Amino acid sequence: MATSALPFSGDRYRRWLDHWPLIVGFAIMAIPTIVTLGQQVWTMEIGAHGPIVLATGIWLLATQRQDIGALSRPGPTWQVAAIMVPALLLYVFGRAYDFISLETLAVYAALLAAALLLVGWRAMAANWFPLFYLAFLVPPPGWLIDKITSPLRMFISYVVTNALHGLGYPISREGVTMTVAQYQLLVEDACSGMNSIIGLTAITLLYIYLMHRASWRYALLLVAFILPIAIVVNMVRVTVLVLLTYYYGDAVAQGFLHVTAGMMLFVLALLLVFALDAALQKLLARRRVARAEVVA
Repeated sequence: MATSALPFSGDRYRRWLDHWPLIVGFAIMAIPTIVTLGQQVWTMEIGAHGPIVLATGIWLLATQRQDIGALSRPGPTWQVAAIMVPALLLYVFGRAYDFISLETLAVYAALLAAALLLVGWRAMAANWFPLFYLAFLVPPPGWLIDKITSPLRMFISYVVTNALHGLGYPISREGVTMTVAQYQLLVEDACSGMNSIIGLTAITLLYIYLMHRASWRYALLLVAFILPIAIVVNMVRVTVLVLLTYYYGDAVAQGFLHVTAGMMLFVLALLLVFALDAALQKLLARRRVARAEVVA
């Protein structure tokens, strides 16, 4: 491989060194934000995917560094400033008032500005997925997630309640509360696994990118199944929680909810995505064979 194709050799290496204040400054912004994410967001279901996205996002950029270096053409300074200045102001505001969503969004915008200065639009466009994928590190506000998933939670609780009632269990639902025997479960808590839909989307997109990046139509087909899979898995979760509460009491169910339910939900959802992908691949292969036989 020619030396000129390497992003950190010769003139490119010196150019990166020339921008060391930018790199150091970005690190000063990003590291405290990552620590805050670890303390406030990554310990909850809504942000449990964060460490995975951060690690795999960095890995993706590292694996594509040769392509990035080959296309590297530094962007205009005024465009960099147009992104960086608002990002810095937003970072100060988010950091000062403990708005982790705004703070992380500002760090992400600063990352884009730094990338623009170092490699330019052409390299960023050609390697767009890692940059887009890292956007999943920005935690959406809790109120937004609640508003989006609230109808889905109500639908899940409605289906589970009616299904178990039809099987003879003494269960009813009123508003956000399900009652089974003498126990009550909050619908919001039981369906909290819907918060993991963002992480499921991120990991599924990574899987699609690595396995099927050449077929965008097939990628869209898999993406379309993310929400139905999340709904089905959460139905399983709520059903298990209700049955645990009915047979073993509220203490056992609450322990299960906080300790293992989230992880099991996420793993099950990913397994369903992989299984769906395998089934679709077999179906498409059979169709190709059938078409080939017809043509022959």
